[in-house]
Amino acid sequence: MTFLNAVTLVGDLVTLEPLSLDHHDGLADAARDGDLWDLWYTSVPRPEAMRAEIERRLALAAAGTMAPFTARRNDTGRIIGMTTYMNVDAKNRRVEIGSTWNARSAQRTGTNTESKLLLLTHAFVELDCIAVEFRTHWMNLQSRAAIANLGAKQDGVLRNDSVMPDGSLRDTVVFSIIASEWASVRNELTRRLAAHRPT
Repeated sequence: MTFLNAVTLVGDLVTLEPLSLDHHDGLADAARDGDLWDLWYTSVPRPEAMRAEIERRLALAAAGTMAPFTARRNDTGRIIGMTTYMNVDAKNRRVEIGSTWNARSAQRTGTNTESKLLLLTHAFVELDCIAVEFRTHWMNLQSRAAIANLGAKQDGVLRNDSVMPDGSLRDTVVFSIIASEWASVRNELTRRLAAHRPT
């Protein structure tokens, strides 16, 4: 198995499907749920730019550097967002989980936590990763807290790491989970999800 095999990851709350252009309308609706593109320190596409974003991610998948997913709620079948494996380093068995966003109505429902559990499980169990990385904007305090709550450790800050769409410079906070930490992270995420899972 390689990092780039198309795979569907199914949980109790959410299913992660390989991204396709067929998901366009559902993703555009999900982005409208909360006007997510209004946060200057994020890169959520506007509905009118969704097709270009899907095509960009699919091109990176074809180039072997990304494996993009669409997230769909299991109870309603509604598409709620996107996530990816990115910066794939198959030789060194490392991958980043990133370029993630979720509709506002799906936030704090357990779907994002379960998405991370599905991706981490696949990375550490099926792909035999030695480390999984997360990156976010220094100013995105909500994202930084959420990543830390996963059990990831902060590795450092890359100052002026990239240029944002508005021309501002991004300081990128880098976190990771290493293989020896995976069992503890898995147990804690499973415990937290218990409150959200259907009975």
